[in-house]
Amino acid sequence: MNITAQSVWNNCLNFIKDNIQPQAYKTWFEPIIAVKLSDNALSIQVPSKFFYEWLEEHYVKILKVSLTKELGETAKLVYIIKMENTYGNKQPFTERIPSSNRSSVKAQDVDVPLKHKDRELRNPFVIPGIRNVKIDSQLNPNYNFDNFLEGDSNRLARSAGLAVSAKPGGTSFNPLLIFGGVGLGKTHLAHAIGVDIKDKYPEKTVLYISAEKFTQQYIDSVKKNNRNDFIHFYQLIDVLVIDDVQFLSGKSGTQDVFFHIFNHLHQNGKQVILTSDKAPVDMQDIEQRLLSRFKWGLSAELQTPDFETRVSILKNKLYRDGVEMPDDIIEYVAKHIKSNIRELEGAIISLIAQSSFNKKEINIELAKQVVEKFVKNTKREVSIDYIQKVVSDYFQMDVDTLQSKTRKRHIVQARQLAMFFAKKLTKASLASIGSQIGKRDHATVLHACKTVDNLSSTDKQFRKYVEDLTKKLSV
Repeated sequence: MNITAQSVWNNCLNFIKDNIQPQAYKTWFEPIIAVKLSDNALSIQVPSKFFYEWLEEHYVKILKVSLTKELGETAKLVYIIKMENTYGNKQPFTERIPSSNRSSVKAQDVDVPLKHKDRELRNPFVIPGIRNVKIDSQLNPNYNFDNFLEGDSNRLARSAGLAVSAKPGGTSFNPLLIFGGVGLGKTHLAHAIGVDIKDKYPEKTVLYISAEKFTQQYIDSVKKNNRNDFIHFYQLIDVLVIDDVQFLSGKSGTQDVFFHIFNHLHQNGKQVILTSDKAPVDMQDIEQRLLSRFKWGLSAELQTPDFETRVSILKNKLYRDGVEMPDDIIEYVAKHIKSNIRELEGAIISLIAQSSFNKKEINIELAKQVVEKFVKNTKREVSIDYIQKVVSDYFQMDVDTLQSKTRKRHIVQARQLAMFFAKKLTKASLASIGSQIGKRDHATVLHACKTVDNLSSTDKQFRKYVEDLTKKLSV
């Protein structure tokens, strides 16, 4: 690198650093490399077209002032875009573009022509492009901590979420992975964290996106030959929230690009929040290098809420909607709909609708009709406690014996069957199943499931156990 170019650029940087915010300096000026000084024109290398356009849009005046201060009124600035193009051309490509503050350098001053030289890099979220300075967070303000009620089933995840929102990127909960079954509040909690961060740190760029939409944007970026711009856009985010990250399973290209984005964000103290319907250990077809990073922070499970929490959720919803309902009705609904919060709230909405449309008073009889229809149309999920009780009764032992450390063959088999049916009939993670059935780890549960599958195909008596218990547990 030319020493003169570097010394000129260092002096420019000293001036710029004194006149802009530290975070802006770190983001937009530290990555720039001074390349050469020729004919009073300083060439600087930037990592993407997105970067160049942002500098031209927001910092062209300060660049002009600093460069004029160093090289005089005839100073010129030329950008060189240099980045890896991993599709088609394996060599890095470069493009030299003059700064808009000097018309004396002609636009055809290009090192290597690009197929899509005229394309404008676009923020994948905003149609007008990057000149729309504000990046919309895509957050839903209705999903906040005020209406995410705490209970035993979500205490760890909620507390971790509050810690992250108080100090994004500054806790050991990075990434924060929230996992659990359908309708338990993963998306709600992820939005709540983002909304709280935006309230506390308005200057931070927070972005919520589903893994499905992220994948589609990535595919589009490859088709349009602006993959590097896509990566750079995401590397600028301060708090990235990706919902349903298990959707990346089997998508090696998207996983690869997310790996690089994740590394950059994590290394620069940015916060990553993920949601999934599975614990990392249960995710299939996700690369090990990505899974290992998911485990760097905290994996917090949302479990099925207990009766008291379900009652609180219903009362809170009714209060927010300005609807009054007798306690015995609320408790009846909470008692009979246990699987998840979405179905619980759906049932109460149906009850209010039935009452309103049919001009009927809300009473136990109407509640029974609604709940009966609702439960009938919803695939019910048995609990792990219920599975242990049914298996214990079948083998004529108590649950404590089933959960004990004994290695007696018939007790071990009963325990393995309980684990097998817990995995088959519930949405609980392997770690959660192991924890509830005798404080075992996820590897024990995995081994139990494989053992049951093997014995079912080789042992006639054992196959009968499975068939009998399947009938008893069918719901």
